[in-house]
Amino acid sequence: MEQPVLILGGSGQAGSDTAALLRRWHPTLPLTIAGRDLARAQRTADALGTATAVTIDLSRRDLGLAETDYSAVVATLWDDRLNGLHYAQDRGLPYLSVSSGLLDIGPEVVAGAQRSSAAPVLVASHLMAGIIVLAVLDSTREFDRLDTVRVGVALDDTDTGGPAGIADLERWSAVTTAGLVRRDGVFTWLAEADAQADVRTVDGTVLPGQSIPVLDVASLALATGAPNVRVDFAVGATPSRRRGETASVEVRIDLAGTDRSGEPRSSTQHLVHAQGQRPLTALGIALGVERLLGLRGDRPAPGIHTPEALLDPAYAVARLSEIGAVWHREG
Repeated sequence: MEQPVLILGGSGQAGSDTAALLRRWHPTLPLTIAGRDLARAQRTADALGTATAVTIDLSRRDLGLAETDYSAVVATLWDDRLNGLHYAQDRGLPYLSVSSGLLDIGPEVVAGAQRSSAAPVLVASHLMAGIIVLAVLDSTREFDRLDTVRVGVALDDTDTGGPAGIADLERWSAVTTAGLVRRDGVFTWLAEADAQADVRTVDGTVLPGQSIPVLDVASLALATGAPNVRVDFAVGATPSRRRGETASVEVRIDLAGTDRSGEPRSSTQHLVHAQGQRPLTALGIALGVERLLGLRGDRPAPGIHTPEALLDPAYAVARLSEIGAVWHREG
């Protein structure tokens, strides 16, 4: 592939970690690190090799870039004017975004639908860019029917991301404190009091959390058919940090339904990464980029896509193990 992947926000936490993963998997894949600070972007590019650095202006439809051929556009920051998406559509390039979230997704979906024949648009504004959804879907293989999917995410309070990630969280919390669940087959908004819920970590510690309105709820509900789906999110001191180790991230996955013989079945698993949420987010983005470029599987058709529609859960879980994620199963 001769044209580079344009990574908007490529010198930030999510962007630089994604670029490092792509470089590891595909050593000759050219990358362009785009940011507001050219010196910082250049340092990231120099560390990668086979990479260039540019400055961007997100207030402009052409991003302030000289005409250059790219293979894809990846927005690892909040594309508030959708100019990254417009830039990709104007040139027929695949586009991936991770910062819209459920509450901001409307304009992005409309823009993608209005020009659905232009290029594939991967909406990956899920928790950690969709990697949690893929991990849950891989865990459902033992079930014939799912009645309940419940996910609890425990994020350390020292691991809320860089400036871009923190800004996303602040923006979403300013819009609503309500939660979103699927209950008896109906997507239901919960008032703040009803949204409160505990998240139990792998060592039994309980962190106060709440249901949050994330794309993961819709993706899991529609992919599994489960009538009851809930995703809870808690921020606090994770068990590893309380032991004096690095701040980890934990994802608890509770499933209930029936097995292939029609017998009731339930399972509880914990996905843990000792380095926190950054490696998982970068993995989710990198998997999406790899798929959009046709580096694994065919290139997706133009239109709007979500991670679970394009990515193989088993492959994602194998990559999770490669980057150091560990599974703990109860019972």
